[in-house]
Parts: sequence; C-alpha cells; structure tokens
Amino acid sequence: MELSNKVAYLKGLMEGLKIDDSTNEGKVLLAMADVLDEMASTVEDVADEVDEAVELLDIIDEDLGELEDDLYGDDECDCDDDDCCCDDDDYDVDDEEMYECVCPSCGDTIMLGENIIAEGSIDCPNCGESLEFDFSELDEENDED
Repeated sequence: MELSNKVAYLKGLMEGLKIDDSTNEGKVLLAMADVLDEMASTVEDVADEVDEAVELLDIIDEDLGELEDDLYGDDECDCDDDDCCCDDDDYDVDDEEMYECVCPSCGDTIMLGENIIAEGSIDCPNCGESLEFDFSELDEENDED
C-alpha cells in the first residue's frame, strides 16, 4: 500500500470516529493527519524523481559502456591476417610503468608512460605547452655510482 493510501485510510478512520475538531485533542489529531498527508505527497514526489534519475543513470551507463567499447575495443583481436598489429607482444600497456607530470604552465597533472618519456618531449594535452624531459643529469649521476 502506498504511503498516501495509508494516510487516506487513517483520515477515513478519524472521520468514522467522528473526532470533534472543537476539542484540543481533536485539533491536534486533525492537524497531524494534514501534516501526514503533505509528507506522504512530498515523499512520493521525491521517490518518483529518484526513480527517473536512476533510469537516466542506467541509460547513461549503457551509453558510456558502448562508448568505452568503441574507444578501447575488445581485448580480443578481430583481425584475420597473420601479420596482425594486435599480436605485438613487445608492447603491453598494462605492464608499462606510469609517471605523473605536472605542466608548469597550466598545472594539469598528466600520466605518462615510459615510452612517451623516452621520446624526450610531449605537448600538454590541456594547454599545448611543449614539455621536455632531460635525463642527462640522472645519467651522469648513475655513471658516477
């Protein structure tokens, strides 16, 4: 039974009991019934809005899943030829160590793989500033040890 139906049932019982609204107790009971009616209406409105939001989130989740599949693809290869680009065991993104880099211009934090750092530079995806990586000092320190 819905909340508003329960409140309507209580109001019906109160009418059947012929509660006198001229007494203090009668006034309190009738006022409480009115408050309960308003609360039930508000709760049902909120529940309807939550249901709508959940439905929209489910739709967005499905759409996002489709976008992820389109963008990242499956782990399985759909290529038919033997020289498939997917068979390259030399490079596995999951095994690559990642490093954080903060752009000095915009302050955006960028995650970089070893192969990008080895190239020596990258343009910041946020502001386009060229970021250069110089490991010559580190190499000299390692040679001295």
